[in-house]
Amino acid sequence: MSDVETLTTVGMIAGNGIYPETFAREARKAGVGTIVAAAFENETEPEINGIADQVEWFRVGQLGKMISFFKTHHVEKAVMVGQIAPKNLFDLRPDLRTLKLLGRVKERNAESLFGAIGEELAKDEIELISAITFLDELLPRAGHVCGPKLSVRQEEDAAYGFRIAKETSRLDIGQTVVVKKGTVLAVEAFEGTNQAIERGGSLGKGEAMMVKVSKPNQDFRFDVPVVGPTTIRTAAEAGVNAIILEAGCTLLLGKDDIFELCDLHGVSIAARTLLESEKDFDESGLPLS
Repeated sequence: MSDVETLTTVGMIAGNGIYPETFAREARKAGVGTIVAAAFENETEPEINGIADQVEWFRVGQLGKMISFFKTHHVEKAVMVGQIAPKNLFDLRPDLRTLKLLGRVKERNAESLFGAIGEELAKDEIELISAITFLDELLPRAGHVCGPKLSVRQEEDAAYGFRIAKETSRLDIGQTVVVKKGTVLAVEAFEGTNQAIERGGSLGKGEAMMVKVSKPNQDFRFDVPVVGPTTIRTAAEAGVNAIILEAGCTLLLGKDDIFELCDLHGVSIAARTLLESEKDFDESGLPLS
């Protein structure tokens, strides 16, 4: 039996959205008795106070204070669940420990910052575990997921968009693209998934498709592709009528609501993997000869 399977206490670094609530619910089902939550001003939903056993609120950038909070409550394993808005990562009011961390980080992107936070936690013997722990049932397998089944034309676009998205993710540009009939309409960048959907949908005139994938060697401790009810509403409003996800790598948060919204708006969701014949690069990002 793994250490995760025997967890009785877990620290939760809770960002925005329904991810923290979803993780807490599934952790309870798995037998976790105590959830110790670090919440963030202007990010974490106030409902966290009724979900976790211990909660303390922080400003983004108060790393030293957060680690002290976890140690006080005997946290040995912690998980990052929910996003921190990119603008807040660039508007830090750091404490001394965070300042030292920032001095070591060469690139101020989310991956570098969160990876460095994981290293700081490890210095105090707190292990940052995968953010999909306990959430296997929310990771769709390959095939039709919900909504209408894809047409032959959409299957072709799914293969095309998936290959493009894997490439943009490899280049660390973005993990979502919007396509239509073999043409890229939008590529996600700093603005985020929903804005990319809106841009692409405005050009697709009701026939656009969104594709979301994982990066090569994705670090699931702090960077998990997610689709939720807001994604479906945004897609429907923008005229994006199909969503393709990478099987086993993308979380469906608010799964029941997602299924209901897809049926209501006629939005298809399917999951797939990159076929060997579609690969241009290996898992480490090196070109295939």
